[in-house]
Amino acid sequence: MKADPAGVLTGAHYLDGDFACGEGAMAAGCRFTAGYPITPSTEVVERISRRFPMMGGTFIQMEDELASMAAVVGASWTGTKCLTVTSGPGFSLMMENIGLGAMMETPLVVVNVQRGGPSTGLPTMTGQADMMQARWGSHGDYRLIALSPQSPQESFDLMIDAFNLSEEYRVPVLFMMDECVGHMTEKVVIPPADEIEIVPRKLTDKPPGEFLPYKANGNGVPEFARAGDGYRFHTTGLTHDERGYPVMSAECQEELIPRLINKITDNVDKISRFDEENTDGADVVLVTYGITARVARMGIDMARKKGVKVGVIRLIVVWPFPEQHIRDLASKIKAFVVPEINLGQMVLEVERCAGGKAETILVPHAGGGVHNPQDICDAILRAAK
Repeated sequence: MKADPAGVLTGAHYLDGDFACGEGAMAAGCRFTAGYPITPSTEVVERISRRFPMMGGTFIQMEDELASMAAVVGASWTGTKCLTVTSGPGFSLMMENIGLGAMMETPLVVVNVQRGGPSTGLPTMTGQADMMQARWGSHGDYRLIALSPQSPQESFDLMIDAFNLSEEYRVPVLFMMDECVGHMTEKVVIPPADEIEIVPRKLTDKPPGEFLPYKANGNGVPEFARAGDGYRFHTTGLTHDERGYPVMSAECQEELIPRLINKITDNVDKISRFDEENTDGADVVLVTYGITARVARMGIDMARKKGVKVGVIRLIVVWPFPEQHIRDLASKIKAFVVPEINLGQMVLEVERCAGGKAETILVPHAGGGVHNPQDICDAILRAAK
């Protein structure tokens, strides 16, 4: 299905990452956004709120982040593509209802423009310390999808992918930006609407008497029915059967929760996405994401001038993590180097998957700025020895 031209601001533009993110959401078909102002993400919904009247969209400023997340979970059940936007403290407040969205299998997108933390931390300065919260933040067993752009152009492009993935797997998708990408201004090229592929809501063709809202098809993803279309069903955050009715039993839990997880884990090869460069024959491989991937380029060039064979994996889809690929590489190289604007998060996944076959070296940064490329170069040189 092609994008609605009303939401596509075709052409070359000079946009920051937040504005580009908003444009990507509208191009993807988002027509409802609820949010609460928080630096450095507010510009995303500022852009959307100005443009929505031109395409029939609705923006609501809620009283807080809990209400914002609840609003988009509810609105999605009308069949509308929905978005909410926040940063670290608000992301924490949204976690309970993100878990609700996972349990109810509600397609939607949550943007987190990360800043320095914890608590209110550094509101106007960058960080990447919410990456593990994106995976483990809500309680219980569940799986989500999370993407991480490295530029304003990717903030547009990957936002369309985020909405498509949310529809394909009926799951909340997290969009893990950082303040640098959000406030960085670069050229962004938006293609014509007929060149943008979007995934529509997969509505059931069964009549109301035959439809079961949580009866999964072959890939573990149920069909959808919109509230108000005459279908009688129940949806809840409680453990439920195929009708959506609460069933308080270990047997129902054992049937439901593995399906919620398996619809993601069984499709890792389809969902997973990363850029890979020069890993064949490399001694050291950097694993990067977000703005750090761009800063690391200078450190890599410095190390290569000293004769080190350096490869790069840039995570685009961060969750689910490309476990098998890291395992395969670990037996062929000396070490992984992981620069992050935190004191060690995704490096733990790399170390786990490397399984001791290759050393894993963290290049930490507490936040508020980006790495000195020399620090990354020095880590690569240590790893090469």
